[in-house]
Amino acid sequence: MITLYAADTANSSKIFIALEELQLPYEVKPVDILAGQQFEPALTELNPNSKIPVIVDSEGPDGRPHTVFESGAILLYLADKTGLLLSKEPVARSEAIQWLMMQMSTVGPMTGQLIHFARFAPPGNDYALARYKSQVHRFLDVLERRVQRSEWIGGPNYSIVDIANFPWVRPLKLFLGDQIEADYPHLTAWVSRIAERPAVARADEAKARLATVFTPPEKADPVKVDRLLGRGAYSRT
Repeated sequence: MITLYAADTANSSKIFIALEELQLPYEVKPVDILAGQQFEPALTELNPNSKIPVIVDSEGPDGRPHTVFESGAILLYLADKTGLLLSKEPVARSEAIQWLMMQMSTVGPMTGQLIHFARFAPPGNDYALARYKSQVHRFLDVLERRVQRSEWIGGPNYSIVDIANFPWVRPLKLFLGDQIEADYPHLTAWVSRIAERPAVARADEAKARLATVFTPPEKADPVKVDRLLGRGAYSRT
């Protein structure tokens, strides 16, 4: 059994989708990040960086419980555990992992910064918004060319690479506008193909069920939000 510590985030979505695609039994431990639960000792013991998602596999590689944090590491672990969603052929595996690392180093961080400055920053951040919109468009250009030549980002087969990118690319129309569909037709088609997968629908439903136990943004303690975002009293200069 796998225990998934998760919240309503794109990185958590990756793991919900992977677990559903792999049909692995799992239970969910909600982590209310707006209430600061990720900083509590129980979670920090599992992930010293106080982030979610985290998994604990009761049947780890040596037969004992094994903890994995960082969404990319979790995806690799689950693929290796099952022998699915990642090629075993060395060259194809290397190619897929390169695209996975691009998601971890660029797609997630650049999109996260865009969302932060669009939603949480005070007025007067035109430079930051312009910078991160440009960075997001840059990687979207890369992904558009990729899926124009290859049905899936990681190679000829659907894999953890697609699972990693999907939750970050799917909502970008909210921040970049409807024009994104015309600008990136192949990537839009890629999003649609993944969204239609039954495992993705099940993952969305599983994550949606957590909403009832999380603190609504409008009711969040401002101090705890500041800690989450690293601002206010938690800023370091």
